[in-house]
Amino acid sequence: MRKPLIAGNWKLNKTVTEATELVSKLKNAVADIDTVEIMIAPPFTALSRIADLLQGCNITLGAQNCYPEACGAFTGEISAELLKDVGCQTVIIGHSERRQLFNEPDNFINRKMKATLKAGLTAILCIGETLQEREDELMFDVLTTQLQAGLTGLTAEQMQKVVIAYEPVWAIGTGKTASSDEAQEVHSFLRGILQGTVDQPTALATRIIYGGSVKPDNIDGLMAQNDIDGALVGGASLKAGEFERIIRFQ
Repeated sequence: MRKPLIAGNWKLNKTVTEATELVSKLKNAVADIDTVEIMIAPPFTALSRIADLLQGCNITLGAQNCYPEACGAFTGEISAELLKDVGCQTVIIGHSERRQLFNEPDNFINRKMKATLKAGLTAILCIGETLQEREDELMFDVLTTQLQAGLTGLTAEQMQKVVIAYEPVWAIGTGKTASSDEAQEVHSFLRGILQGTVDQPTALATRIIYGGSVKPDNIDGLMAQNDIDGALVGGASLKAGEFERIIRFQ
């Protein structure tokens, strides 16, 4: 049985004070929930403070990115080991904004996956097609390439700490979202690719979550699908009330 994961990616938002206020509200609002795994990924500057606030509660802490090396002369970067040291349990890898704005290729994302898992953290591998790729009927080829490249060299044991996030690029921050049926089609396809890449038990056990303008008014339909195991939420995770409603999907 795959436990649903609702993850909030705050991106470049919230000062430490604002993050503290949001987490304080959210902690109280979802304190009774034990059937859903809840994760938030604030900006790096707030991680230490938020880690303290989350002690002993049902919300885990994630980071939005990491560098594939453990230490060294890499000005401006942060390693999985440092994220673990500050209290993170999860790292988001390969988000489309990293791929597009910072030109991160698949092999670099794979190195980040391996570094994250080596540090003992859970890795959320993000994959997704652009609108042009979808219209050109390249969607399944693109997703297969991104998924297999991201998982290259990982064992079935390591896969136990991997989550796949399908985020169609055309739906991220645009207000558009794939329909529940469209998302289910892709998630089912990805589970099939996993079966061929690793093995059937691992494919069935791996959580595949959806991201792309997830909101309170579309979460119920998404979560009703057989192969959708949660959501990676952007803007709606910045408002305690909206994020709580998403966590309490029906």
